Amino acid sequence: MNYQECRAYIDDSTKYGSVLGLDNMREMLARLGNPQDALSYVHVAGTNGKGSVIAYLYRTLTRAGYKVGRYISPTLYSYRERLEIAGEKISREKFAKHVTTISQAIARMTEAGLNHPTPFEIETAAAFLYFKEENCDLVLLETGMGGNLDATNIVKTTKLAILVSISMDHMSFLGNTLGKIAEKKAGIIKSGCHVVTTKQQPDAAQVIKDTCSRLEVPCVVSDPDEAVLEAESVFGQRFSYKGEAFEISLAGVYQKENAVLALNALEELDQLGWHTTMGQRKDGLLHTSWKGRFTVICKKPLFIVDGAHNVGAADKMAESIRHYFKGKKLIYIMGVFADKEYNLVLEKTAHFAEKIYTIETPDNPRALPAEELAKAARVYNSSAESTKSIKEAVEKAFHYADDDKDSVILAFGSLSFIGELTRAVEETCKK
Repeated sequence: MNYQECRAYIDDSTKYGSVLGLDNMREMLARLGNPQDALSYVHVAGTNGKGSVIAYLYRTLTRAGYKVGRYISPTLYSYRERLEIAGEKISREKFAKHVTTISQAIARMTEAGLNHPTPFEIETAAAFLYFKEENCDLVLLETGMGGNLDATNIVKTTKLAILVSISMDHMSFLGNTLGKIAEKKAGIIKSGCHVVTTKQQPDAAQVIKDTCSRLEVPCVVSDPDEAVLEAESVFGQRFSYKGEAFEISLAGVYQKENAVLALNALEELDQLGWHTTMGQRKDGLLHTSWKGRFTVICKKPLFIVDGAHNVGAADKMAESIRHYFKGKKLIYIMGVFADKEYNLVLEKTAHFAEKIYTIETPDNPRALPAEELAKAARVYNSSAESTKSIKEAVEKAFHYADDDKDSVILAFGSLSFIGELTRAVEETCKK
């Protein structure tokens, strides 16, 4: 199969549904020679901050000379961004080669009466094949959802498990209490690995502590309050931590927490044999970019995109709004999935906006129709208006901003539409 045929094959795999557990993944990988067992992993789970922490580590370790693989989802601008080495996404040819090999193994599975793997399971298997073939020194592995039963949790050679901030999300799959969700997330912790987590809510913190105690693994709790903020803007921030000065190019009040967690992770990795100097850590953090996380994509008017799609992320975004944009004319563009707690997200954020435009996230069966989202938003803000497309929403937002220097456009919700939205903004900015 060529690249496009492989993409179609993966998309078509959604029709087979999914079966809870790792049996399907285990069977498929066994037929592929268990490529995952040849690699060393930093496995990252949690609700908010996974991508940012991985971005900090990826940049720092790569600049330190290590051949680092990165597997993330979802991606914003290119499908192939989910499989990267040294800043380069997987080629179409290599992706096609690995997915073709996987499809042959799956054909043998289905002939034997076994279940067909899901798209995420196929993509994860492709990542293992690719990173093994390229002989990566270390793989940064992001969970798709949860932890214990996530397809990525098939790995046995985790060196460092990282648990970012845990909040309520995916309750229908993970549980309806923070403790139950944390239990699923903590499932990535393996006997023999090291653990780094950020300061968590009490229920989640207790679960992580108990899991580490049971498995007799060391756990470092990163406390963002120990970092002293010295300067900040929507274009970056500077802080001191453990006697050292650091700069990051990412905005958002939560990024200091993510950066401190990454620094603690780098300290643990240093003990585990992946050495970085303090200069490399400072350089890595400064030059990390992570699009779609409170990212400025246009300066006039100020246009920011953020992937706030759950309650925890909405809390953090609301904090950033209060921090950066008090007294500003806020204009929202929103698009969400129907299975998210969008009413709670709206409750926490809608009242800040002078105008809200809603969109339906394109090409996704989980997308909430724009008018339904607008109707939900009008409970908290009567200005909400649905639009027919991302392009229309962007054009209306720019028109509403009307060269007012106090205008700020903030697009948030599902990360799935941010790539298309960014392109629409870039086109509008050029006019």
